[in-house]
Amino acid sequence: MSSAYLGQILLVGAGGFIGSSLRFVISSWAQRSEFVAGFPLGTLVVNVIGCLLIGVLGGIAEHRQLLEPGQRLFLAVGVLGGFTTFSAFAFETVSLLQAADVGRAILNVFAQITLGCLAALLGYLAVAR
Repeated sequence: MSSAYLGQILLVGAGGFIGSSLRFVISSWAQRSEFVAGFPLGTLVVNVIGCLLIGVLGGIAEHRQLLEPGQRLFLAVGVLGGFTTFSAFAFETVSLLQAADVGRAILNVFAQITLGCLAALLGYLAVAR
């Protein structure tokens, strides 16, 4: 393993620690709200914030070229990846739509949601017996 690759792993890991910690704090805070009892509001809040932030980062990286590759790795993969992977899914879907690849965008949405929920159900059922 090269030292450059190890450096990238450390950037992602450090960012992931920050993102996961922020997810816990923000999700816990939002979930304590009595606005919608019984609804996973904390997860929704984290996912929407993460999607907004990855859109901002993507726009900054693409249109303003202000982020170095290491900064993008730390922020997008590390911090936001630890915060929520839903943001990556959303950004990839938007990128497909921007490329006018509507079929793949729809397939991505269908596959991610359907297969993700199915996998969660299968995992749950596998240990419930």
